[in-house]
Amino acid sequence: MKNISQADVAERIKFLIRQQRISQARFARRLGIDPANLSKHLNGHLPITSGLINRIAVDMGVSKRWLATGDDLPYAKAVSDTGRGLTPIYDIDVTAGHAELSREFTDENIIGAMHLDRISPDSVIVRVNGDSMEPEILDGSFVAIRPVSDLDTIFWGQIYVVVLDDYRMLKHLRRHSDPDKVVLHSSNPAYDDMEIPRGKIRSLYMVEAVLNLTIRC
Repeated sequence: MKNISQADVAERIKFLIRQQRISQARFARRLGIDPANLSKHLNGHLPITSGLINRIAVDMGVSKRWLATGDDLPYAKAVSDTGRGLTPIYDIDVTAGHAELSREFTDENIIGAMHLDRISPDSVIVRVNGDSMEPEILDGSFVAIRPVSDLDTIFWGQIYVVVLDDYRMLKHLRRHSDPDKVVLHSSNPAYDDMEIPRGKIRSLYMVEAVLNLTIRC
């Protein structure tokens, strides 16, 4: 790790911990390492090795280049052939599973690309299954989403993909009277609102565009 500042790498690891809104010990357990040893790595008492960087990059789905050097984006997409100015379309069900979505944004999951005006270059297009957001978002349609780096910045009323420990959900985020909680609201009136602690949110993706599909034959 020549010419790489251990202190800077430690700060980027701490950024990941803050972004996921979990404790340092819990972050360590997700990596399968001893929390006391992770603390020593972050405090400079143990070196941050290439092996540790590789483990974090793979397990957390972040860019190894960003983690080691600060270059690139934390969740850089592996998109090499979609073309300049095109948004990649992934064969991913955004509401299925609970893993961090960025781990699934790989070349083998790309099924196409399209040009969409006025959306972030970090956006990707994914599939939606389920009727909880109908009629606003139809079952089987697609949405363009982008990662939110600051979980404390929420545009209330907007639609987000909310990643929790056990679920990924597509919901409107509404303000709760308790600042430590948020309300998850479905467009479909058949679904009740959900109240969850803000600290349980692992990551957020804002919906920038909705591509509804209507099958006519």
